[in-house]
Amino acid sequence: MTKSIISIFVFFSVFSSAELLLEITQGSDNPINLGIYEISSQGNEDTLIKNIIQNDLIRTGEIKFIEGVDIVPLPENDQEFNYSGWKLLGLDYVVIPSIKSTDKNSIEYRYRVFDVSRKREVRSSTVFGLSSNLRQVGHYASDGIYEAITGIEGVASTKLLYVNEISFRDEKSYRLMVSDVDGYNERTLLNSPEPIISPAWSPKGDKVAYVSFETGIANVYIQDLATGDRESVLEQNTQISSPAWSPDGKYLSLTLYQDGNAEIYILRLRDKTLTRLTNHYSIDTEAIWSPRGNKILFTSGRSGSPQLYEISLRGLRSKPKRITFEGTYNAKGSYLPDANGNIFVHRAKSGSFHIALKYKKENFIRILTEARLDESPSVAPNGNMVVYAISEDNKAKLAILSLNGARFVLPASQGVVREPAWSGFVR
Repeated sequence: MTKSIISIFVFFSVFSSAELLLEITQGSDNPINLGIYEISSQGNEDTLIKNIIQNDLIRTGEIKFIEGVDIVPLPENDQEFNYSGWKLLGLDYVVIPSIKSTDKNSIEYRYRVFDVSRKREVRSSTVFGLSSNLRQVGHYASDGIYEAITGIEGVASTKLLYVNEISFRDEKSYRLMVSDVDGYNERTLLNSPEPIISPAWSPKGDKVAYVSFETGIANVYIQDLATGDRESVLEQNTQISSPAWSPDGKYLSLTLYQDGNAEIYILRLRDKTLTRLTNHYSIDTEAIWSPRGNKILFTSGRSGSPQLYEISLRGLRSKPKRITFEGTYNAKGSYLPDANGNIFVHRAKSGSFHIALKYKKENFIRILTEARLDESPSVAPNGNMVVYAISEDNKAKLAILSLNGARFVLPASQGVVREPAWSGFVR
């Protein structure tokens, strides 16, 4: 057997020189108009943070920035804001920021959000951060502004996990990567000459699970992001794939290929106890936990074609319930955070693969994407956006779609990017 050379990268110390590139392709027809005041500060910290906030909010597809808000002067008295002047500019909301250095390495970024129509301040908050990490400050500020405006928690400060495949001559290498949602701060967690698939975040975001073929067969590994330490979850001479964490982080659902058939098992991480969940001659795979952890959604061919099924975990004798009926291929499902619907891959009559949505109360599916080969959807923790892999113009990319129709693309600077996974909220 050929020996594989595996490189482990510590999360906070290794940075890739290649960053994903942003191109916005769509936006909302009725955006919220927002203005942000310019403030004077030493250096260019304010300009950098403002640009980050603007880009974060534009990517939601719900917000449009109006320039020239500074022509409306700010009063010395907080009771005399010129709401009528803001309204004449067509503004729905206004942000007034301020910034100060607490020492040579730290800053405080304060922002105040005003609702123009209601003539009131709706949020005042301060983000504390390092001068060397202004992007993080901007992401946290934009999340707060977005929540103040929409009532929905923002996801700009969350992370993406994905696999990057690079070909050079006749050789391939595979990298497990993590980045900010906007593609910046890309870091390599694992570098291997053998394929890496099915990355998954732990609920706390401190660990990841993934499938590696480094031993010649598929096996699942868990890696600590802070230290880089990793271990295989099971030492068995059988293929193991499709890891997914339970919401409490105590269990992994897995697909084991025992007796020549793929079945879903539950692994208790504390003592490595395995419990078989499905028992059918067809393939059962791609399990994902419901937000409350009381159900599991999975893909099965037991109806004669790949479809989504759901099984309750309240009793081991529970029978799977079929979820999708439209079409001959529905797979790779995920729950919305409120558990009121599922995102998945659907094959249309044309043969194209699209990202689709089915709400529990509806008997039909909604097609969300239009490309020919969309795959591997992962839902943002606020349920408002989906990241997925696409193939356009012979290039592999990641795309992010908001459920209101906005879309932006993160093309790979090199190689093929696939298998994205969206983290939970970063507290």
